[in-house]
Parts: sequence; C-alpha cells; structure tokens
Amino acid sequence: MSVRKLKEQVDAMTRVIQQLINEINNTKDLSIGTLEVVKLMPDYDKALKDLKDNYEKQKPPKLELNDDKSWENNN
Repeated sequence: MSVRKLKEQVDAMTRVIQQLINEINNTKDLSIGTLEVVKLMPDYDKALKDLKDNYEKQKPPKLELNDDKSWENNN
C-alpha cells in the first residue's frame, strides 16, 4: 500500500471520528437540556426521592472480603 493511500485512509478515519465526537457532544447537550426540563416538572423532587428509595431497596448487598489471610496457611 502506498503512503498516499495510507494517508487518505487515515484522513477518512479522522473525519469519521470527528463526526462521532460531534454526535456525542450533541447527544450530551440534548441530555442536559432534557434533564433541565424534567427538573422543572411538578413533583420532580418526590419522583427523585422515590427512585433513590427503590434503588436502595433493590441493590444487592455489598460483598465483604475476609482480610484474615487464613487462606495463606493452606499453601
């Protein structure tokens, strides 16, 4: 493959990556705007509290690791 072809491919990939970055930024801006609108809705604070409460009820218990190193004596 020639250097010119390789450069063209890199340039094309660079343009595609830049388009992806632009789309990600647009999506971020849309998400932030949507969140700001939702915050203005009535009962937003109550809904947020309910979501947090439901999450706390459903999340699995934390895994606790045993630090006594008794497993080292088995080797």
